[in-house]
Amino acid sequence: MSATKKSTLVLVAERAGVSIASVSRVMNGLPASDAIVERVQRAADELGYVPDATARSLKAGKTQQIALAVADAGNPVYVAMMHEISRVVTKAGYRLILSSTGSEPGDQIDLLTNLNRGFADGLVMSPLKVTDELVARIQASRLPIVVIGSLPADVEIDNVRADSVRGVGLAVEHLVEQGRQRIAFVNGPVDTVPGAARLGGYLRALDEQGLPHNADAQINARDFTYKAGLKAVTKLLDRSTPDAIVCANDLLAIAAIKVITARGLRVPEDIALVGMDDTDLAELANPSITSVNLGSVKRAKTAAKLLLRRLADPDAPVRREVIQPTLTIRESTSAPVLPETTRNQKREPLL
Repeated sequence: MSATKKSTLVLVAERAGVSIASVSRVMNGLPASDAIVERVQRAADELGYVPDATARSLKAGKTQQIALAVADAGNPVYVAMMHEISRVVTKAGYRLILSSTGSEPGDQIDLLTNLNRGFADGLVMSPLKVTDELVARIQASRLPIVVIGSLPADVEIDNVRADSVRGVGLAVEHLVEQGRQRIAFVNGPVDTVPGAARLGGYLRALDEQGLPHNADAQINARDFTYKAGLKAVTKLLDRSTPDAIVCANDLLAIAAIKVITARGLRVPEDIALVGMDDTDLAELANPSITSVNLGSVKRAKTAAKLLLRRLADPDAPVRREVIQPTLTIRESTSAPVLPETTRNQKREPLL
């Protein structure tokens, strides 16, 4: 290492308030926390330093790295996607680097800015919120990008999505077939792509089944997490008496089981339950959860292949793929509905 390079690394480290090793990791495109990456890149910009990793990638034209950006790396759906994308791109000679960006478009825009400096050859991203600015940045990116999720119809970007509207419809149809009539809905934020689609699917399914819309039977959790689900389901049951609940993902469904059973009620005898995503958690829950499979692994595999295709042929026609949902029936909806008088006789007294 030359004296000039060494002194520059030292200066960047001092300006960023991190170790030289951390600077080296960021400059070479290796995994580091978002906070450290931001501090190092800000310091490098202030000092006018161009990372060697960028220079090497510009010279060679490749980093052999593909990035995956998801809102929450702890969500089982994103974990399944990560494993599948990694499997596909590794076979093609690439390494996968993961970034958990959160739900705000600004964080994804910052990631795009960083990746466009030469730290990856392509990006698969699954944004929860899609704004005009984010779409504009995606379209302007020099980096090949594939989006998992919905985009406006006129956006010329490779894209693969699930039919969430149909997925919720499958859940409601199944519950009606089981004799349920008071079907509530626990959603995540409606300003997100999945939240908006799943609410639309729920309302359309009620119409198709001839069931009334009841505002008290709909609630939006703060996010799609278990903790948010506990609060949302508690509020829902305080103001309504459903005989079934559709949840926008399996984490919310597990929270629903917790709240329902804490009130001395039974799943599915008193309240049937359907989740979405059909993750391993749905099968492991007690009772196991009937869940809509939105093809997370298939979406991931399709997205990875679309990105490899784009890398091989930058001028290939844009592809938009839709993965159709299926319903996996388990214990949370399998018990028959008893007449109201019989259910009242069999129900354990509430303490």
